[in-house]
Amino acid sequence: MLTSITDGLLCCLLGKTPNAVGPLDSVESSDGYSFLEVKPGRILRIRHSIPSRSAFLEEPEEAAERGAVRCKRRITLYRNGQLLIENLGDALRSEILQCHNTSGDPNSTVELETSDPAGIPAKDGVTTPGKRRKRKPKKVVMVDCKKRITSCKGTHGDVVLFFIHGVGGSLDIWKEQLEFFSKLGYEVVAPDLAGHGCSSAPPVAAAYTFYALAEDMRAVFKRYAKKRNILIGHSYGVSFCTFLAHEYPELVHKVIMINGGGPTALEPSLCSIFNLPPCVLHCLSPCLAWSFLKAGFARQGAKEKQLLKEGNAFNVSSFVLRAMMSGQYWPEGDELYHAELAVPVLLVHGMHDKFVPVEEDQRMAEILLIAFLKVIDEGSHMVMLECPDTVNTLLHEFVLWEPD
Repeated sequence: MLTSITDGLLCCLLGKTPNAVGPLDSVESSDGYSFLEVKPGRILRIRHSIPSRSAFLEEPEEAAERGAVRCKRRITLYRNGQLLIENLGDALRSEILQCHNTSGDPNSTVELETSDPAGIPAKDGVTTPGKRRKRKPKKVVMVDCKKRITSCKGTHGDVVLFFIHGVGGSLDIWKEQLEFFSKLGYEVVAPDLAGHGCSSAPPVAAAYTFYALAEDMRAVFKRYAKKRNILIGHSYGVSFCTFLAHEYPELVHKVIMINGGGPTALEPSLCSIFNLPPCVLHCLSPCLAWSFLKAGFARQGAKEKQLLKEGNAFNVSSFVLRAMMSGQYWPEGDELYHAELAVPVLLVHGMHDKFVPVEEDQRMAEILLIAFLKVIDEGSHMVMLECPDTVNTLLHEFVLWEPD
């Protein structure tokens, strides 16, 4: 505690950034870990495990149409933020979300009463009701595609599982999941975000905006992606999974969102503690670490502290932490953006999560076309560390899931 305060005071006096991590000197691979240079001087550590038995299991030709789902949906957005979602076709029912007095016609209008309760007096002395004006939708989006959703059983040469962590984490939080799926014969890829784990940490705040990190994940995805790719994200990492699924709908097979929150556009909080100078945050780092432990785990015992240490979670510099929290600006990632996804999604939520309320994941389940929400009663925000067996079972069942 005293060391942190001393370092923080020195960085304030000298104008230096505490705990700044420099670029890595080597990009050589060793023990399943490799280093990918996504941009000059921007190097990410990646855990990449290829199954020893890489035979491609072909599916029988008669099952070519099995698991085919027709995704036909009309999404209407109005200027007041109201969203009308219609699932078209015989198999799916129409549903209206947060929208009233509207019709399904994309060229239709909404009748709105004026705020004049007294009405407008006519020439003959008779008062007429308030006028009505009509307003057209702001945007109408049609989603019409046919997607084949197959079961990823056994060892497939065309299946890759991507694991993306959130703010303050590292690829080490996925240790149990990476080992579990590697033993089952799946190819797995897990990167450290910039400034996290053993990845390089550029000394400029612009390197940690959502768009900068999303481009890093795009480079990782393009480097390792195959025919069928499953994206697994935790917390902030869920947004990058959504981004990739939206950008590469033909390559993303399924998506798993763990404690990711609702389908709202990301925006940094103006009253957040992370707006304080990095040197002050560095002084407060022991308090922040304790707060994260208390909010991220259902229990705060020696086991949880050890899990936090082994997972290398919340072990980033104050500069990186501040830049990450201030860079969470993604106005495109709203409800409309999520409603356009035509990929099956599994939502996993720890019931004791103090960062993300369960209502946000429930709203996400309403917005998405094909979504399943699973709540783990004994878990919290770091549910993959607290309940690894339960999480692994849920993930594996979803990987093997195939529609009738």
